[in-house]
Amino acid sequence: MPFESGASQPLAGIRVIDLTTGIPGGYAGKLLADAGADVLKVEGPRGDPLRQRAFSPDSLDAAGDGLLFRYLHTSKRSCVLDLEVEEGRALLRDLFRGCDLVLESAEEGWLDARDLGEAALARLNPRASLLSISAFGRGGSWSDRPANDFTLQAWCGSTAARGRAGLPPIHAGGEVGDWLSGSCLALAALAALRKADRCGQGERVDISRLEAMTPTLTNAGSVWGFFSGVWDLPSSEDVPSIEPTADGWIGFCIFTSQQWQDFSVLIEEPQLGLDPELNHMMTRVQRSAELIPLVRNYTRRHTTAALLDRSELLRVPAAPIGNGALLPEIDHLRKRSVFVPNPRGGFRQPRIPYASNRWPRRPFEAAPTMADARDLTAALAQSAAERKPGAQGGWLTAAREPTSEPGRSGSGPEGRSLAGIRVLDLTAFWAGPYGSYMLSGLGADVIHLESIQRPDGMRFGTMATPDTDRWWERGPTFHSANAGKRSLTLDLMRPEGIDLLLSLVAESDVVIENFSPRVMDNFGLDADRIATANPRAIFVRMPAFGLDGPWRERGGFAQTMEQVSGLAWMTSYGPSAGDQAGPLTPRACADPLAGLHAAFATLVALENRDRTGEGCMIESVMVETVLGVTAEGVIEFDETGRLMQGDGNRSPHHAPQNLYECAGLDALGEPNRIAISVETDAHWRALALEIGRPQWLEEPRFADAFARRTEQDEIDATILAWASGRSATDATAALLTRGVPAAVVMPTRAGMTLEPIAKSDFVQSASHALLGPVPIPTHPFRFASQTDRGLPRAAPMLGEHNEEILGGLLGLSEEKLRELAAEGIIGKRPVGL
Repeated sequence: MPFESGASQPLAGIRVIDLTTGIPGGYAGKLLADAGADVLKVEGPRGDPLRQRAFSPDSLDAAGDGLLFRYLHTSKRSCVLDLEVEEGRALLRDLFRGCDLVLESAEEGWLDARDLGEAALARLNPRASLLSISAFGRGGSWSDRPANDFTLQAWCGSTAARGRAGLPPIHAGGEVGDWLSGSCLALAALAALRKADRCGQGERVDISRLEAMTPTLTNAGSVWGFFSGVWDLPSSEDVPSIEPTADGWIGFCIFTSQQWQDFSVLIEEPQLGLDPELNHMMTRVQRSAELIPLVRNYTRRHTTAALLDRSELLRVPAAPIGNGALLPEIDHLRKRSVFVPNPRGGFRQPRIPYASNRWPRRPFEAAPTMADARDLTAALAQSAAERKPGAQGGWLTAAREPTSEPGRSGSGPEGRSLAGIRVLDLTAFWAGPYGSYMLSGLGADVIHLESIQRPDGMRFGTMATPDTDRWWERGPTFHSANAGKRSLTLDLMRPEGIDLLLSLVAESDVVIENFSPRVMDNFGLDADRIATANPRAIFVRMPAFGLDGPWRERGGFAQTMEQVSGLAWMTSYGPSAGDQAGPLTPRACADPLAGLHAAFATLVALENRDRTGEGCMIESVMVETVLGVTAEGVIEFDETGRLMQGDGNRSPHHAPQNLYECAGLDALGEPNRIAISVETDAHWRALALEIGRPQWLEEPRFADAFARRTEQDEIDATILAWASGRSATDATAALLTRGVPAAVVMPTRAGMTLEPIAKSDFVQSASHALLGPVPIPTHPFRFASQTDRGLPRAAPMLGEHNEEILGGLLGLSEEKLRELAAEGIIGKRPVGL
């Protein structure tokens, strides 16, 4: 994308102290560093444990660092501080004086006990913000429970949602919840930065990984439960989904009735498209025994390439099943230069997933070695001792001056980070609306724009029957992603609709859309036209595959992104599943990932506007956001030639890890299960003692995770024998008491009943004009300056705010509004319904 020469990075001059370990904090820091921030990682004397993470021992380089560490920590610096001694603590306090943001993931109270927590930061640098990320949030009865991505997926109901008939449910591979939580942390960090610039006071923000994962990895399951009254669902797989071909696999995503009819033509079974019951996914799942043989009878007779060509011709969403070997060779990704060399090792890794026409992507710099970190530590210590605050990048100087215009602060919406920002939201379905929902939760006035000719398709994702009063107002996912917004309808196929849109652009700060590029072309809307209407506007585009390249015009839902990106490949049943083995679509997590990245890029662009006074265009590509999350498979294959693949509920890194049947059956007649994941040698020692195998601690074949992976069949059998005589609750409690990450595998839609959520303000009800109070999961970050996370309004009815927006904001008369309604340019009921 062309950009202005000489432009600096939007976050240049922003200093971030990263005290976290693991993927969530590492990825948040990466997003901030990629936008130009100076991120200083603080490690203990033994380094971040992520340095030692490797798929195999020879994945470590000469400095002893694994591939994932070298990917996550590009463009950062690092220092080594022993925070158990006063010398290390004193230097960190000196660093606090010059920072803007501090990210931390320590055990609750650990930093405060060493005078390094909230009080210390407020004393030393009142303008700096502290962001804490943890499994269950700070201050609750679960705050000290051990957990990781695998057990959190079990707790929140995600694991129970997916699986194949006759097999245990399966978690979403690739630790996707960790990456999603890290995206939330990065977004909250920029929001805190903006808030501090507006009011002059640093924020304290608490991010709960459970809250981040529960609505997003269950497709707003609690809201579906509220609307349907159905809270327990068996694990399932979409029909169709990932299907075998003559030479591999192909993935389909059939969401609408038109797509099902087109798919029926594709597989040469057109009569299936005439059956109205099969327009609904739930019916297709119920009739899977009838449908899957028909689908596979066709797909097995054709190559993946031939099926993709025919799918594109019929506009059926389809994708190859990407993996670490295939992805860098996909023609579209090669032509768009999506994969670039890592500066420390040369292996290919994904580039930054968004681009702007105002600044270039930041070139990656090599991740620091421990030797680099020790050198910087010595230099910082010397500068501090010699009172040379300007040395080492100015880290020991006072914090920078704010770039945002001062504004009001407070506990209500008017004091939120994006108070005074108006967002014109042209997105639909879940990815785009979820991104703008995050912006709404941060205080923006979001206007969700649809038309009566083409309402947001997610309105029609409902269990309400067509004879229900205004059934299109009852879509659970629509409600979950659009609460807090206002609704406006405009027919953009008419010149007057476009003129009104451009008038609104002139009154807005952000315009965001996720149409396929050809749709915007048909509207005659591009970056130049938006900039002409409002030179300060941020124009965020969210194409599925990019604004250019061979796949430019392909549409893509979450399932498509998960299939092509490698997430489905890592969510696979292993060889023990027999003819049921193979990749499985995780379902839906790619949408909120894309939305979070678009929201993050929006705040980066607003930071750039605060500095330059100019708007810009952002291209935030859906597939590239997911490729950034699945990067480990690509970099592992590129460096070592080893192909990572999912193996049921086992992990390529943690051993043992699996689901285990316990005593009794659940409400659906399925075995009760627990999830166990051993990340560290300390976890292993505790587990071995609990299950009565202390002798294993002396055996070399169990010495480390690499060794234990080869012995997992024996380990699993022993754990199963231990668990089978206990209830899931008792078995989980026993392991948690010993400090082992474990969880009850909760029913699909029961995550909101967990104590950390039920006793928090995470779920808020707002009164809908038709339906009354609707409980909605809000936003997974708590700002200390806000009394609660209340929603300003429920999800809007179609066109509910037409008069308020067009009359109040643009000044149209009542007579003009009646004229627009008579012509169908605005309206409140879908055409034909």
